Amino acid sequence: MYNKNQKKNSLNNYARYSSIAFQMLLIILIGVFGGIKIDEWLELTFPIFTVTLSILAVVLAIYSVTKEFLKKK
Repeated sequence: MYNKNQKKNSLNNYARYSSIAFQMLLIILIGVFGGIKIDEWLELTFPIFTVTLSILAVVLAIYSVTKEFLKKK
């Protein structure tokens, strides 16, 4: 059986990892949405800003999560 400290620690870890996942999702969605809107605004035939900002958003999300993991440990 789990004692109270183990349950609390397990719940804290679950909340921490869930918030990190939502943070990554939000960063990537902002990058993709921003790229789409810039491409629409400039009326480009190839979605260069969507591709570029999507890649940059994924890199930023990975950097942010890595920084968060190193800080918390």
